[in-house]
Amino acid sequence: MRDVKPLAPRAPPPQPSSAAYPPLARPVQPQPAAAADLPPLVVDRFAGIDRASAERLKRGRHKVEARLDLHGMTQDEAHRALLGFIRAARAGGNRCVLIITGRGRIGGGVLRSAVPRWLDEPAFRPHLLVIATAQPRDGGGGALYVMLRRNATIPER
Repeated sequence: MRDVKPLAPRAPPPQPSSAAYPPLARPVQPQPAAAADLPPLVVDRFAGIDRASAERLKRGRHKVEARLDLHGMTQDEAHRALLGFIRAARAGGNRCVLIITGRGRIGGGVLRSAVPRWLDEPAFRPHLLVIATAQPRDGGGGALYVMLRRNATIPER
């Protein structure tokens, strides 16, 4: 133990440069909660809503006010469609929407695994409260219930 030396301190991870992001088309309006201030969005984890609402969402008892079916789309098409759908649904005052990804072929689908990751991105996160796996009648493991935040000023990015 006498010749043991402490490890050298690690350097902090590099920060992404602002040049990696495309410029915004118009100035961003202040938003009520920055995406960085929000907890990570995880399927079937209900931080941010009361227990009764979480149970209703989990059991499929919330009225689904809009649906988006991503079957047959490429990842790029699906990502654009999802962003437009979430923004339009929130602007329309919808609270609970259904996103159908499909189960995919053998071994699970690409969109099925990608959509929850996309929903946690900064472009989506300020619009969402929670996500949950849909009931079998609404698509089961191949669909997600998404609870949107109440309307306020919605930033365009």
